[in-house]
Amino acid sequence: MAVGRKTSNRNQKTEGKGGVKGGKGKENVAQADPANGAGGTKHDAKVERTPVPRSEVVLPLEPWTLVHALWRGEKMHPSRIVDVRVAKGSDELKHEYYVHYRGLNRRMDTWVDLEELDLDTVIPPEPLDPNDPKAKKRRYEDHSEEEGEGHEAFNKDDLIDHEEVTKVKNVGKIELGRYSMETWYFSPLPEEYSGVKTLYWSEFDLKFFLRRDELVRHLKKVKHLHPPGVEIYRHKGISVFEVDGRTDKEYCRNLCYLAKLFLDHKSLVYDVDFFLFYVMCECDERGAHITGYFSKEKFSEEGCNLACILTLPAYQKRGYGKFLISFSYELSKIENKIGTPERPLSDLGLVSYRGYWTRILLSILKDREDSISIKELSDLTMIKPDDIISTLQHLEMIQYRQGQHVICAAPHAIEAHLKACGSPGLLVEPKKIIWQPVDHAKML
Repeated sequence: MAVGRKTSNRNQKTEGKGGVKGGKGKENVAQADPANGAGGTKHDAKVERTPVPRSEVVLPLEPWTLVHALWRGEKMHPSRIVDVRVAKGSDELKHEYYVHYRGLNRRMDTWVDLEELDLDTVIPPEPLDPNDPKAKKRRYEDHSEEEGEGHEAFNKDDLIDHEEVTKVKNVGKIELGRYSMETWYFSPLPEEYSGVKTLYWSEFDLKFFLRRDELVRHLKKVKHLHPPGVEIYRHKGISVFEVDGRTDKEYCRNLCYLAKLFLDHKSLVYDVDFFLFYVMCECDERGAHITGYFSKEKFSEEGCNLACILTLPAYQKRGYGKFLISFSYELSKIENKIGTPERPLSDLGLVSYRGYWTRILLSILKDREDSISIKELSDLTMIKPDDIISTLQHLEMIQYRQGQHVICAAPHAIEAHLKACGSPGLLVEPKKIIWQPVDHAKML
């Protein structure tokens, strides 16, 4: 169950931006609230339906109802009701509503009370034609496209399955080490751990518990204050451990459960035996504290050197994601194998990788006085030729002449693009990597 594959081969994640434009009346989804993060797109799709009069609103509201809901206690935002439940500790007349804030990423979805909904903006869902077998598919597809959830590339059947299974977050937040983190998405945890407000994780062996006192008792028994596996890198307080899915199944499965709480469009591959996990840690006198990881298949027919990557929310904005991407290529250099990330990439994943490829390629071209071929660049960097070509095409630094690609990189353009692609993040020190590749293909 390695989190290392897209839900569909055509599936991409778009962290679209969205927000409120206008007010009551016809529903509009416009430019995003910054809470959605970078890398999104604008959505101006209009739902040509108007709210019903307040006197005609029927409670409880149904799933798929469109209504304005309170956003972070500040303002009303166009939303869609995803699920309805009877409020705990109340009679059956009081309901809570799980809402998706339209145009924003699904990680913002949350439960709200009736008092947090503007009942003057209610647009009931259109009834499905029972004689139309494709009506349900169209509903999912239409809402996905108009709301910017990044489901545009889903296969229709995969879209319905994905939405039905993952529509409601099943854990409110986690406690991991000294951090408390609100979860973003659904994770297929064992049933007894679903529907809880807080899940408590041991940051060393990644076992999880329903109560803090259970975690405290467990930590007293933990002998190793670091991940299992082999430490293959240590430099300036940062360590990387290589963990074999076949050797340490429970740890790797729990790592996948943890990662899925923060990754939407990755599915769990339930056999972790065929994956290696590279766990990044911050180290101090109290132990090695997990900050993120990447996984890769032991043997990839497509030559992928990375299947899944995650930096935990508490450790983001520190350049750790860039470090992990760079580390995957440093391992490829030791293996002497051309590498590429597993496709398709999310929009944000593409931005991250394109930034890395741009920095590496232009740093070489900047100091190069003579000509250099795509193959030579690939041999120097272990970046796949297709990725080099697409990056240079994006930068408008390559042309196709007389049957071959010709790099056209003016010094001032190189400087401008290097400046635009930002900081390289936390740098990998290649000499500190202590690792020997294993031919896993012979072992499979």
